[in-house]
Amino acid sequence: GIGPKSISELLGIISCDASHILVKGDDAKENCELLKELIAMSINLPAGIGLEGAFEMVAREHSQCPSSNKGGSLGTFKPGQMVREFDTVAFNSPIGKVMGPVVTQFGAHLILVKGRTGDPAPKKKGGCG
Repeated sequence: GIGPKSISELLGIISCDASHILVKGDDAKENCELLKELIAMSINLPAGIGLEGAFEMVAREHSQCPSSNKGGSLGTFKPGQMVREFDTVAFNSPIGKVMGPVVTQFGAHLILVKGRTGDPAPKKKGGCG
């Protein structure tokens, strides 16, 4: 019979496009909080620097992940490709909002979800964002 879709079929359509900033060391969480403030202060709409641009600038300067040279971009990934704590935030947090610090075995992360496909959550229409 026609049962519910298998998990793999469902996962096949869900993907996430996100960037992150990785901070290592004992003060990683505190430093993430400081970087979060720095991102907010770096937004300059008249100069055309929105949240993504500000996040990229801070990632290039401060992230301790090799992705820093791409402004923290991790590209598009599917559920289960990232460590569990990261994965949970990437697939459940609002799009276009800096989340974190999220602590994993690698350190503390700030995560910016830029988009998702096959997202079961309804998309907001219109408005500023």
